[in-house]
Amino acid sequence: MRVLGIESSCDETAAAVYDSGGGLLSNVVSSQVAVHEIYGGVVPELASREHIKSITLTVEKALSDASSGRDNIDGIAVTAGPGLIGSLLVGLSFAKSLSFAWGKPIYGVDHLESHIYAVFLENKVEFPYIALLVSGGHTSLFNVQGWNDARLLGGTLDDAAGEAFDKAAKMMGLGYPGGVVIDRLAAKGDRQRYPFPRARIAASSADFSFSGLKTALRTFLASDEGKSASIEDIAASFQEAIVDVLVKKAFETARRENVLRLVLSGGVSANSRLRELSSSLGEASGIEVLLPSKALCTDNAAMVALLGERRMSEKIFSGPKLNAYAASRFSRG
Repeated sequence: MRVLGIESSCDETAAAVYDSGGGLLSNVVSSQVAVHEIYGGVVPELASREHIKSITLTVEKALSDASSGRDNIDGIAVTAGPGLIGSLLVGLSFAKSLSFAWGKPIYGVDHLESHIYAVFLENKVEFPYIALLVSGGHTSLFNVQGWNDARLLGGTLDDAAGEAFDKAAKMMGLGYPGGVVIDRLAAKGDRQRYPFPRARIAASSADFSFSGLKTALRTFLASDEGKSASIEDIAASFQEAIVDVLVKKAFETARRENVLRLVLSGGVSANSRLRELSSSLGEASGIEVLLPSKALCTDNAAMVALLGERRMSEKIFSGPKLNAYAASRFSRG
């Protein structure tokens, strides 16, 4: 079965083709960073307009790279949510139009589910595993028992980790996207130089909190010490405070759930320090850690096409009444 995947949940217009026999045949991403960086973050209305401009060419390129036309495609998968509703509607409307014109079935996939199963694009993974999903909009932990069985264990009580990185970068005048800049600067800094606070939520909880850390950074930057501090040391110390909490909470949760396998996913899982620390702790503790390649951590359509192929192989289709949704549909339990 060959599936065309389309992703437009935020500021990346993406399309990919996945084949159940041949694997990933194409993966095209059209970035909007240049459009949004002058504003220091994603502007929803501009994101929607850019998706409209890019989606036809992006899909055509994905089909061309996969040497596929309408006759080779068995179904269409598209991100239905969560995300920016205007952006989602562009991809969803395009996918539904193709479905109607080509006479192909359509399936709307969940953006968070796409991330937590993306690891299967490159690895043979056994269930169950704990998935740490870390991005600009989400920081969550899931117990993943199977393809249709992912249980939300906990998440951020305020800012997502990626959001904290972006806001910190803006405070420091580093530009957008902040996480990438902080990661690069942190490589040259002393991560123990400034002991920024960690929100220590009880070990029995799978929740996170980063708003206090963000406030601590703002206070430090306004202080005499902060004004004279090395920007590399600040970046390294701030990054360490986030990564330290993410990794410790993920491993605590894995042990509590008695699941000795951890998968990192989402854009922030491309962070070099997060990958390094989780891998080293995994080796020391006997918990297997799986890391998708960085290109598959950030928003992409390969993960959408993969999940769509799985759903369609089970003959689960959405139909023309498929609609977009902005908020996550996962509830704890």
